[in-house]
Amino acid sequence: MSTLAVAVIGVIGTLGGTLGGAVLGERANRKQNERADRQRAEERADRIHQDRRDLYARLNTAARAYRVAARDAVHAAERHESAEPAALDAAKEAWAEEYSQAQMALPRDVLEVASTLNRALGVGYAVVKQLPASPDLDRAYSRARTWFSEPLSDGVYLLRVALRHDLGIETEPDFERTRAQQLAILDSERRSLERLLATEQTQATRSA
Repeated sequence: MSTLAVAVIGVIGTLGGTLGGAVLGERANRKQNERADRQRAEERADRIHQDRRDLYARLNTAARAYRVAARDAVHAAERHESAEPAALDAAKEAWAEEYSQAQMALPRDVLEVASTLNRALGVGYAVVKQLPASPDLDRAYSRARTWFSEPLSDGVYLLRVALRHDLGIETEPDFERTRAQQLAILDSERRSLERLLATEQTQATRSA
């Protein structure tokens, strides 16, 4: 009986050790898998954040380049220099490409800024193209300079701040109110300029 008891205890001990080892091994594997899952999730979040930063950088660069190209075209026309239309058209196309991609990725509040700026940039393009037909060139040049150096410049700056705010780089407590105010100003200025351009275009058509 003693021998049998010793044998049973030995078997139980062996089974217990085996089961205990299996449980510990399973627990270690589970923790390792959890760490791997967390690491993959962090890497995925980092990639998404980096992709967003890259998109925002390209969008900001395209907006600035578009405004500068249009402004330079106005200055060249005012100096009676031959402007290269391909540069402005290329800047316009580059912005359109980045903006179309951003439409699928921007959060609503930032998209509102980009959309308002997109309309303002489009009016700026019309300003440049309509310059030769303006009945009063001096006034048209002055109006164009003002548009590109003030309202549109402010709009490009607002986009940059909105992008940085969304990335968490800038955190202004009153940014939402500031954003709404500046968007309203830019939209109002844009509609006013559109009306002036439409009036001049109608007058030019009648005179032709």
